[in-house]
Amino acid sequence: MRSNDVERVIAKANVYISNVNRLLKRVKSEIFVNFICSDNRRLLITTNKIATIFNLNIIKKYMKDLNNVKSNNIMNPRLLYYNLNPI
Repeated sequence: MRSNDVERVIAKANVYISNVNRLLKRVKSEIFVNFICSDNRRLLITTNKIATIFNLNIIKKYMKDLNNVKSNNIMNPRLLYYNLNPI
């Protein structure tokens, strides 16, 4: 994503989180979005649990439908794993 697109999404993150959670609730998902943050030129969307491909696609579709973000700037969602207990 372009950095100005990231800034626009972050500015309205609370609205987008609510809307995505509403969509996930409609499909009876146990996943919900905790928060949206940025990392350089991309968005990181965190969820309460590991999301399935189905849930990731719901989030991706919502993000592509935003008026202030060009849909070709949305990449395929993927799971990121962090080592929370470094050795």
